[in-house]
Order: sequence, then C-alpha cells, then structure tokens
Amino acid sequence: MECMPIDELRDLQYKSLKGLVSNLYGSNAFYRNRMISENVSPDDIRSLSDISKLPFMDKNDLRDNYPTDMFTSPRKDVVRYHVSSGTTGKPTLVGYTRNDIEFWTESLARALTSVGIGDGDVIQVSYGYGLFTGGLGLHYGAEKVGATVLPASTGSTERQLELMIDLDVTSIACTPSYLVHMGDVAKKMGIDLRKDTKLRKAVLGAEPWSDSMRGYIEKELGVQAYDIYGTSEISGPMFTECTEKNGIHVWGDTAIMEIIDPETCESLGPGEEGELVMTVLKKEAMPMIRYRIRDLTTVMDEKCKCGRTSPRIKRITGRSDDMLIIRGINVFPSQVEHTLMQIPELCGQYMIYVDRVGALDYMNVQVEMRPEAFSDKVDDMLKLKKRISSELKKYLNIAVEAELMSPGSLPRFDGKAKRVIDRRVL
Repeated sequence: MECMPIDELRDLQYKSLKGLVSNLYGSNAFYRNRMISENVSPDDIRSLSDISKLPFMDKNDLRDNYPTDMFTSPRKDVVRYHVSSGTTGKPTLVGYTRNDIEFWTESLARALTSVGIGDGDVIQVSYGYGLFTGGLGLHYGAEKVGATVLPASTGSTERQLELMIDLDVTSIACTPSYLVHMGDVAKKMGIDLRKDTKLRKAVLGAEPWSDSMRGYIEKELGVQAYDIYGTSEISGPMFTECTEKNGIHVWGDTAIMEIIDPETCESLGPGEEGELVMTVLKKEAMPMIRYRIRDLTTVMDEKCKCGRTSPRIKRITGRSDDMLIIRGINVFPSQVEHTLMQIPELCGQYMIYVDRVGALDYMNVQVEMRPEAFSDKVDDMLKLKKRISSELKKYLNIAVEAELMSPGSLPRFDGKAKRVIDRRVL
C-alpha cells in the first residue's frame, strides 16, 4: 500500500472520495445542506480534481454543531470522545467508532515503523493522556508495532528521567519543547542522556518546530528527532517523516491533502507555500471534507528515497491564524526560533511579547542563555544582545528588542509551548 504506483493511488483516492461524498450527502443534514448551498452534488464528482468543487470546512463548523450534530454514526456506535479546547468559543469534539480507532492506530503504526521504531523498542509516551489525542494515539500505535509502552504522560520530569534509565527506554514521543526541558532537568540531576540512557529516537509534534531546533536536539541530547503531524479534527497525530527526514508522509489511501492561498482560497501547486486542507477518507463517526487546518506548509513533488509513494509535505512553518503583523510585516514564531537557534550562546527557550505604544507596535524577545555563555561582564552581554537584535532584524525585517535571560528563568511547558504573548488585544 505504501509503495503503490501513483496512478493506482489516485484512482483509489477518487473512488474513496466519491463514496464518501455520496454517503454524507444522503445521511447527514449538515453536509447535505452545505453542499446544496454551494450548488454541488455527488454527481459532480467525476474525477479527483473535482474535490475543488466541494465546500470547505473549518473549526467554526465543529463549534457551531457542538456536540454531535456533525456525527454520521449512531451515538451507540461511538466508543470514544476526544475534546480539544480552544482559546475562545466552544471546544471541538471528535467521536470515534471502533473502526475509527483501528484506522487511527494503523496510521500511527505506519508512522512509527517509518522512523524505525518497532518490536524490541521501549517508547516513553510523554504526551498528555485524556481528552488530548496525542497520548492515547501514540500508545495504541506503539503497541501495534510490538514496542513496549511507558505511558508517562506529562509532568514529574525527574521521575520520568529515572524511569527512562531504569526501564531502558529507547525512544520518546512528546513535544519538542518538553524534550528540551527534559534535557535541562537531566543536566541538573547529573544525567547524561547520551551515556546514562538508551534513548536514541524522539517522535516530536503538537507544536511547530524548526530544523534548527532539530539540530539542537540531536547535537545536545544525542537523539534522532522525527516530526509527527496531525490534529484532533482529523483523528489526532497520524503522519510522520521517514528515516530520510525529508518531508512528512501523508498516507494517500487515508487522506487527500491540498494547499490553498489563505486569503483567496485558490489551489496552489507543488513548491508553493500555503494553508493545508485535508480530506480524511476512512473516518466513520465524524468525516472531514476539505477541512482548513490553518497550518502552513508546502507539497513536495519529488519521490522520497525511502520508496514510499505517499504525498509529502514540508515541515509546518506556522499557522495562518497565528501570524503576527508587526508594523505591516508578517512575522511567524517559527522564524524567530530559527534565527535564535543559529546563535550558539542561546538555548531553545524563548518568549515573544508584542505591545502597542501609541500607534506603533513593538516586539520584544526574551531568550534564555546557555549556562556556559552567561557572564557578569556587562560589555559581553551588551554585545550579545545587540547581535541577537541585529540577526532578528535581518531575518524579520523589523526592529526587535532582545532581552537576555538567565538559564532556567523562562517558563517550561509540559504540553504545547506558549511562545507568544500579544498584549495589544488586552
């Protein structure tokens, strides 16, 4: 399946899409009314490219139909709920049938296999368990490939490190910011992750992170870091890089992806960065057609050296709805992270603050220093601060005030890292 010829894969996608649209049109009032409002019916889907005729969906649809008006399976067939709480409005709720759980588990089993995790591995799942999809998703996928699972969840970092040593953990699944935090705590405890543990692979996601952050993790912690991708609306984490580390494979038999211009909603071609739109082909309880995820990425055109023919996307660079506009310039947190990670005196911890003074916007970046770079020499610190501000201005095209922070002074996050405080809206 993963090495299926492209023409056969596209034919399979079309047949799955045609069946999905017909089923939803006939069985669910929300989807039927949405298609009627856009003057489209199942008969209009005559090729895979006709997916562009279908209406988009977004998170507001899930909130407006909360809790279960978008479900397409009887409530008695739903075996699990997951809930994602947003910053405003109703939460988004996702339901799963037993087949949906199997489909999700299979997708994650493929993901772990593609980075070389399987029978004989001990994987520490340090994503949150419960309403968040990450923990349970990776748990079931790891068991399916024959790995031994340590369901650590988040928090209690010192205890997690002790268990990592005692149980010969070989891989970990968590957010990249939490792994960096674990590395910091390990140093304070006198633990060398390279020498004192068997940890060699990390499956990292749930927040945007840069190639520079990957380089930092691999150099400082001695683990191979792989990107995993998914959202609760499409089931949870599902897709990952392979050992080539050259793009995230999106299993073509399970989903169709598109890239659109966030402003015009026009389709973009391979190599053009835009907003990711996903149609999930195999969900029963809560299918998603042309769901606007808001993540920004690019479709990769060339075939992967691993041999898989699944379409691939580049690393997520940010979100169209997380973009900061500072004095008319578009700024993404991932750009800030990439810039900071090029400066050897700094570690991976930072916070972005945006304020408005009068009619002008100002951005301040607090960045934590490595212990060995911290100095009480004022001149040295001033020079470093100016260099950071200069590098940020060069890459962002705006003036940024840099503030040096002592090691361990910035907040750490067990789950998704909150890197931006925009005080203009307060």
